[in-house]
Amino acid sequence: MTRLYNKTIRISEIFYSLQGETRFAGIPTVFIRLTGCPLRCHYCDTEYAFTGGSLLSIEHIISKVNQYNTKYITVTGGEPLAQDNTTDLLDCLVAAHYTVSLETSGAIDISSLNPKVIKIMDLKTPASGEQSKNRYSNIRYLNPCDEVKFVICNDDDYHWAKQIIHQYQLNERCNILFSPSTPQYSPRHLAEQILNDQLAVRFQIQLHKILWDDARGR
Repeated sequence: MTRLYNKTIRISEIFYSLQGETRFAGIPTVFIRLTGCPLRCHYCDTEYAFTGGSLLSIEHIISKVNQYNTKYITVTGGEPLAQDNTTDLLDCLVAAHYTVSLETSGAIDISSLNPKVIKIMDLKTPASGEQSKNRYSNIRYLNPCDEVKFVICNDDDYHWAKQIIHQYQLNERCNILFSPSTPQYSPRHLAEQILNDQLAVRFQIQLHKILWDDARGR
């Protein structure tokens, strides 16, 4: 493990906030945002993480995480798996007894991830502009503790997501999240559709944006 601590990763920011999404919404969490992403979704709200950042050792990253009184860590981006040493960071966080979630686009292979890492995989809808990047083979590596997220931009996205859920039997594999892409899509309209169709999904609105708008590091 000491060898892994010396490896470096380019970090955009490390901050402490409330988890804004997933079944852990509302829980104080340390976020480790990595730099870089091969996707360019039109609704992206973290474009500042595409470039820049600081090259930090895993040991330094964990020392910063240890400053906060929480056992919940979210590794996000950008696309965290675009960096070679991300899996080593995840392994070290798990070894330090943190509850670790990884936010990934699903465009990069997840088969070698530590099984204790909770995967939050964002399947890109047609209106995202990056549907072609979806790596559907990743679905077989999802576990009951993992989650698949759909960011819904319009009615076509909604119907597409329903079809993907059925095609890959996602309800039998993991948790499913539906998020409206605001302001393009009405949260109320999405909620009504979910109820009308009696979908077994979790509706979510980004809590952090309600609390702090688009403030960076929140």
